[in-house]
Amino acid sequence: MTTCFTLPKWYDLHTHFRQDETLPATVKDHVSMQCAGALAMPNTAPPVGKVFERDRVANYKSIEQYRVEILEAAGGSFTEVIVPLYLTRDTTPQMIEQGAASGLLRACKYYPPHGTTGAEFGAPLERFMENGVFQVMQDSGVTLCIHGEEHGLAAERYFDRAENAEEIFYKEHMPRLVDSFPELRIVGEHLTTKVGVEFVRQAPDHVKANITPQHLLYTVGSLLNGLKYHLYCLPLVKFEEDRAALRDAATAADNTKFFAGTDSAPHTKKTTPCGCAAGCYTGGIAPQLYAQAFEIAGVDLGTPAGQAALENFLCTIGREYYDLPDPGETFTLEKMPEEVCPLTIGDQTIIPLPLGMECDLPWRIKSR
Repeated sequence: MTTCFTLPKWYDLHTHFRQDETLPATVKDHVSMQCAGALAMPNTAPPVGKVFERDRVANYKSIEQYRVEILEAAGGSFTEVIVPLYLTRDTTPQMIEQGAASGLLRACKYYPPHGTTGAEFGAPLERFMENGVFQVMQDSGVTLCIHGEEHGLAAERYFDRAENAEEIFYKEHMPRLVDSFPELRIVGEHLTTKVGVEFVRQAPDHVKANITPQHLLYTVGSLLNGLKYHLYCLPLVKFEEDRAALRDAATAADNTKFFAGTDSAPHTKKTTPCGCAAGCYTGGIAPQLYAQAFEIAGVDLGTPAGQAALENFLCTIGREYYDLPDPGETFTLEKMPEEVCPLTIGDQTIIPLPLGMECDLPWRIKSR
């Protein structure tokens, strides 16, 4: 008998919709995979570096504007959208205080300068630790969404058997951040390492993390075997012991720390003159990929306990952490192959991850 079960609609709490003609198509893909809303990353062009349209701060898009664009593209299907403020060299404590007081600012995003796509507007972490920004965020209850990698490293340290950019960040910077701001709400974005998992597990309860489908499914060997460049993302997929730690964290029956955030990133051109664009596109198929990952990790999704573990990770922990509304609607996952197609936008094409990995997707959303 075919396995199928019902889940509440869920929030993708780390995703990218970009801008212009890409936005409506990628939002539509999220609606199709039964998202009730999203936390939409601010590394657009231009970046979301101010809270209000009236703010005269450089040439930035505002949270106010971008949130409306996403909600309109969703056509009433999204219950709520959180847009974090991109922490740039122009961010001030006053911006945080005023944004939080309005209710519009609920999270900020830290990017290591030049660390990933659209991160050239970032500033060193120490800047925000010293200029009052993190202090006001802590006082106002604003969440820090953090891309936890050290950049500007020599190649030998960036990705090596002994250490890598994420491990260095979680060993050297995160402890100091948590000690300096002990009540600051922090989400470690797209964890990839055992070191990161262990840090979040031992941190205070208001420090949590999200995990992507690709980091639960694949390792660096998957990327390099045949050079599957559609799997290239930042942080990079890591080693088997890291994947095992991520799987254990996500699937644990007593998990209260780790939740779903796809980091779905639409790139119409993965290979460019300056290198490979970082990001995997999982719009439209993320619950199916997470179900696949849970099964591979040994979770029996034919049992109530297995289904509860997936629901906890996908639908509950992140929603409750961000105090998002219960969607009040459900969808059904079914153990049947999903037909995955490229996303075509005009004359441009985005390749979803299963096609980029030349593999099948064994779960589908039954309501389609």
